[in-house]
Amino acid sequence: MDNRGFQQGSFNSFRSSSSDEDLMDIPGTAMDFSMRDDVPPLDGEIEEDKSYNGGGIGSSNRMMDFLEEPIPGVGTYDDFNTIDWVREKSRDRDRHREITNKSKESTWALIHSVSDAFSGWLLMLLIGLLSGSLAGLIDISAHWMTDLKEGICTEGFWFNHEHCCWNSENVTFEDRDKCPEWNSWSQLLISTDEGAFAYIVNYFMYVLWALLFAFLAVSLVKVFAPYACGSGIPEIKTILSGFIIRGYLGKWTLIIKTITLVLAVSSGLSLGKEGPLVHVACCCGNILCHCFNKYRKNEAKRREVSYYFPLKTLWRSFFAALVAAFTLRSINPFGNSRLVLFYVEFHTPWHLFELVPFILLGIFGGLWGALFIRTNIAWCRKRKTTQLGKYPVIEVLVVTAITAILAFPNEYTRMSTSELISELFNDCGLLDSSKLCDYENRFNTSKGGELSAMWQLALTLILKIVITIFTFGMKIPSGLFIPSMAVGAIAGRLLGVGMEQLAYYHHDWAIFNSWCSQGADCITPGLYAMVGAAACLGGVTRMTVSLVVIMFELTGGLEYIVPLMAAAMTSKWVADALGGEGIYDAHIRLNGYPFLEAKEEFAHKTLAMDVMKPRRNDPLLTVLTQENMTVEDIETIISETTYSGFPVVVSRESQRLVGFVLRRDLIISIENARKKQDGVVSTSIIYFTEHSPPMPPYTPPTLKLRNILDLSPFTVTDLTPMEIVVDIFRKLGLRQCLVTHNGRLLGIITKKDVLKHIAQMANQDPDSILFN
Repeated sequence: MDNRGFQQGSFNSFRSSSSDEDLMDIPGTAMDFSMRDDVPPLDGEIEEDKSYNGGGIGSSNRMMDFLEEPIPGVGTYDDFNTIDWVREKSRDRDRHREITNKSKESTWALIHSVSDAFSGWLLMLLIGLLSGSLAGLIDISAHWMTDLKEGICTEGFWFNHEHCCWNSENVTFEDRDKCPEWNSWSQLLISTDEGAFAYIVNYFMYVLWALLFAFLAVSLVKVFAPYACGSGIPEIKTILSGFIIRGYLGKWTLIIKTITLVLAVSSGLSLGKEGPLVHVACCCGNILCHCFNKYRKNEAKRREVSYYFPLKTLWRSFFAALVAAFTLRSINPFGNSRLVLFYVEFHTPWHLFELVPFILLGIFGGLWGALFIRTNIAWCRKRKTTQLGKYPVIEVLVVTAITAILAFPNEYTRMSTSELISELFNDCGLLDSSKLCDYENRFNTSKGGELSAMWQLALTLILKIVITIFTFGMKIPSGLFIPSMAVGAIAGRLLGVGMEQLAYYHHDWAIFNSWCSQGADCITPGLYAMVGAAACLGGVTRMTVSLVVIMFELTGGLEYIVPLMAAAMTSKWVADALGGEGIYDAHIRLNGYPFLEAKEEFAHKTLAMDVMKPRRNDPLLTVLTQENMTVEDIETIISETTYSGFPVVVSRESQRLVGFVLRRDLIISIENARKKQDGVVSTSIIYFTEHSPPMPPYTPPTLKLRNILDLSPFTVTDLTPMEIVVDIFRKLGLRQCLVTHNGRLLGIITKKDVLKHIAQMANQDPDSILFN
């Protein structure tokens, strides 16, 4: 198994410099092969030093087994490696069995057993509380800082625009956003809000604040936590599949991601916070897991939501979501006493004929999704392969400046994207002051030549489509849910208004006369906006069922399940026809993460012997024998190879498979043996057998390392179809399997070999499957 985390001849390289990594820190694991006492003592020295454990056949301590007690670090994994799901689940079963057996021996053991069983629920409670609190804090902070670009509340600078005007007694309902307590920057700096100069001052301050927020965000990410950039969902999917990226879910990543997410959203860039919030919640879970022994020491227990999803995890996930929702409701960040971000309450039911425009929105969503994925991946690849990637701060500032300069003149681009979506979802009422509900003037230009609301929305749609392509993937926290929903909501609102006008002026047409009477509001444009948002989000992410559920969570619109499902399915079909993967899977492939997509089918008629290593004309497979290998032999193999593990065979001649041992476990075990016993030298024999055969007199002590040997590695025969092998890797989460023929070892297939073979069969570059 290729492990690029090691360098040849260096045994310090597997130690992580990160203090907040995914794995435990393993102290004292550096191996020093420059020892000068690697020569067995002379006979006279043995007589003088009675503590030496070598000696003849009668020596009781000649066979040394240092694994009778657990050695710190054995059974853990190196950075950028895949965990062994089978071994981790087996270890957890053994731990649970031991606790259950001991619970019958004493009251204290029984209490320990009960606390161990309850720890999972307590962990979910803590995760829900912390995640919900951080989500509320982020939303409130982002709302305040977004309004800070336009002005400040003189009654209290900590109030955003809406809260500042809530308790004002000098404002009418129509002008509820224009209270004397809220002052724009031109009012504060030049004491007026009228005229061209005031407009320029507000324009300048808007761009200045946007640049400041963006600069702080990218600088904090670059200096303190490079893993805090992006949405985090591609990496989270890869980590949940068993891959280890140390520090990605650590405390520094959590702190910096929380702060910079607020800054990035407040800068006005075309990005959202929903995707990064998934990363934030996973960081909370990972950090809190270290407070509980059974999760801290078992990588699979911390990942019970991917390949392995037991029913108890489903209930615990529901409990964590319940606690987070309760916490969020208590904080009330949306100010509407509801748990949903875009609460909708439409008064006009939809009609069967409207499925046609809903499907058209689904087609638009699929086209937009395919276009966005192709262009964004092309731009991200250009960023990775050119000098552009070396200047993340400049890139962020340039994109921010362009966004702010183009956004300020248009009120729909100047407002936050969440506020825009909320207005687009809104159902026009008698007391609604939105320009989108001004039926008399929204298609006419007002005095001074200002564009109507519809033209402003059209320009907003163009800006969002273009600028989001360049924004997603920059070195700042950036989500894609809100920008994608904004594009779809604008398109849906435009189509909805068009349908509304068509029904209003042509209610006698055959398609309308059966259900739409003259002067009635038969069409709800806000519903079209909601359906369009779902369509575009589905086209980008390729979600279907989960997308509809998410839309329920965001809007509370349970009765609109049919329009949402029709648009979501249509957008997925169209997007799949133009490109087979969603944005997150595309970024996984772009970054070369070792992730096996469970939804993809492997239909090629290749065999395990076509994929295994070694191939023809390759050097023989590096193996260890179960006996007669010295410490020096194994140290030499470790120094000269970069493999993460080695098959153990009976002998090189027979090649009969015994088991599999990890490189990391070998290094740690030999190092601990050297430290604990002076008699262990380079000529000491290492055994992986249960019993040691007789040894000549006065030989150095031997090392028994059978306890680190996996005696049941997963094996397939050389004629096993790769279709079955790929399915095994997906469902069991294997990191490698051994290939045999009539019990004799032939080769090995790693997860990376499987990924490379899938890429090769798809006419893609197999060398792209490399963590980068």
